[in-house]
Amino acid sequence: MLRESIKVRAPATVANVSCGFDCLGYAISDPADIVTISKNNDPGIEISISGMKADTIPTIAENNTAGKALLSLLEVLNIKQGFKVHIEKGIHPGSGLGSSAASAVAAVFGANVLLGSPLKLEDLLIHCMNGEIVSSGFAHADNVAPALLGGFILVRSYDPLDILKLPIPEKLLSINVLPDYIVNTKEARAILPKDIALTSAIKQLGNLSGFITGLYEKDFALMSRSMVDLFAEPFRSGLIPGYDSMRQSVMDSGAIGCGISGSGPSVFALSDSLNKANIIGKAMVSSFKKSGLESKLFISPVNRLPPKILD
Repeated sequence: MLRESIKVRAPATVANVSCGFDCLGYAISDPADIVTISKNNDPGIEISISGMKADTIPTIAENNTAGKALLSLLEVLNIKQGFKVHIEKGIHPGSGLGSSAASAVAAVFGANVLLGSPLKLEDLLIHCMNGEIVSSGFAHADNVAPALLGGFILVRSYDPLDILKLPIPEKLLSINVLPDYIVNTKEARAILPKDIALTSAIKQLGNLSGFITGLYEKDFALMSRSMVDLFAEPFRSGLIPGYDSMRQSVMDSGAIGCGISGSGPSVFALSDSLNKANIIGKAMVSSFKKSGLESKLFISPVNRLPPKILD
């Protein structure tokens, strides 16, 4: 017997990971969005929202990332089923932690279960990506893929879509700090150069290759020297107050690497021990405070699991 309602938790994510602009991402344990979906006898998708910045998020399905993703799913399946969707925002919108991706992933994952799981997990990805069009203007996968599939992912290609899961060293921990500051996603995208010098592209390719090799070899030193971003960080760092001094304090505290999560303002660091992670996290929070910003700290291993059914 098919369920009539389901509650799904989808986690925050870190995209780009310094050297992997638009093609690297991983999931973390907290924060997360929780989406409750119920079948509705009437056609269409009714959306309600609570939690962080709920009043700033559209509830019309076509203009909501979760709603847009669900419409994509229903169109492909050629199903007229209606849904009531409640989104509990635990991930601050515009944080650089994949807020829109989490809502889309939880909604599509849950709806697929309610419909009897007609699609495999991997086949849900394109619909989650279509939801991202609402928030960023294009269907990117570096947030939705790790939120849906879990773990560390590489987007090898968009046409055709080719997503690879990467190994996760056992001791690897993510430290994420969200300063009380707003970075406009579209502005952060617009500030990037239209063209990249060949020399910079070659260096970035080397860094990306080195970082991925470091994941496979569990070589944290190689990962560290590979976490250099020549595409986005040099331009976006100026959008985050005190970023350069914060990054220096993090590296001085023993981090494997540090960077901007997505388009910011959230920042991330990687560590190989909980003790170091706590020291790094305190350094990040302290550094932002010196710049006049309060911030929230999250420390967790890379989340290896797909979305979780809560009820």
